[in-house]
Amino acid sequence: MQQRIVGWDIGGAHVKAAVLEPNGLFSKVIQTACPLWKGIEHLIQAVHQIVSEVGKNNCQHVITMTGELVDLFTSRDQGVEQIIHTMQAALAGQELLIYAGLDGFLKPKQIQSHHFISIASTNWLASASLAARKLSHGLFIDIGSTTTDILLLSNHKVNAMGLTDYDRMRSDELVYTGIIRTPVMAVAQSANFQGQPMGLMAEYFSTMADVYRLTGELNEIHDQTDTADGAEKSVEASAKRLSRMTGYEYTDKELFVWKQFAQEIKAQQKNKIKQACERQLSRCMLSNQNYFIGAGVGRFLVKQMAEELGYPYLDFTDCLKSENQLSALSIADCAPAAAIAMLVFTL
Repeated sequence: MQQRIVGWDIGGAHVKAAVLEPNGLFSKVIQTACPLWKGIEHLIQAVHQIVSEVGKNNCQHVITMTGELVDLFTSRDQGVEQIIHTMQAALAGQELLIYAGLDGFLKPKQIQSHHFISIASTNWLASASLAARKLSHGLFIDIGSTTTDILLLSNHKVNAMGLTDYDRMRSDELVYTGIIRTPVMAVAQSANFQGQPMGLMAEYFSTMADVYRLTGELNEIHDQTDTADGAEKSVEASAKRLSRMTGYEYTDKELFVWKQFAQEIKAQQKNKIKQACERQLSRCMLSNQNYFIGAGVGRFLVKQMAEELGYPYLDFTDCLKSENQLSALSIADCAPAAAIAMLVFTL
């Protein structure tokens, strides 16, 4: 019997998994909250929860990660090493591979300290590489809960300017903004409110999840992170948190005011991402027949930007095949986890 392949994407706030069956179809994608900065036990708990849904029998496990960034670890190297050791213990007795970017897939016993830099935060390369197999040219954009990856695809290859987070942030291939966990104060320091420009409070009163609850674009199944004040995730509670950014007192009768204001904050975030996209396009202008490929829980913004900039849109889900009904989640929600599973499947 052929093995199933389970792709794992170990993040600092979520753990994602995608199950690829021997027939080349994905049967399941899973995401669970994992506040790794609070302790390694949260990763252990998340992995055990996912394994209970996936099962242990006849599986090969493949791992990529960004969780090494959290301040639980004193360095990225320590984070990579500890995450690998934790996954080995949690998946004891099962076949395990680690994605090391350009260094390929490595067994834990093959990994040496010089591999850590290739393993750290390289999940974007797996997703973009898989998209490049599908399309010769295009712009791959993964908007997640915390960050946005923007990669130019040329001649079926990922045309990346940088490989590390440092280099990718310098080139705008990595933009530290996402649709759930990003604080509003990191997106906008001023805004038009009630017809007048004004500064906003530099306080952790509200996150972008509040904004997208008010615009009606946040899927509840993606909304797994605590709110800024620990209160509920209703539209009204989101409006109240967002109102604190302005100093203007919230009232139930003025919900429309906060829905309008949410559109203003959304526009600022989308404009920042769009400018980074245009920077990549300036390096190698695509034709209007080339696609914007959208991945991540915020890919609805990619679709909107593609339309605004005059490009066709392709959902990352269409780059892979799955069984008829996976779950409420889709392959594109967990793109790196699905990508590494498929890359191993086609080795």
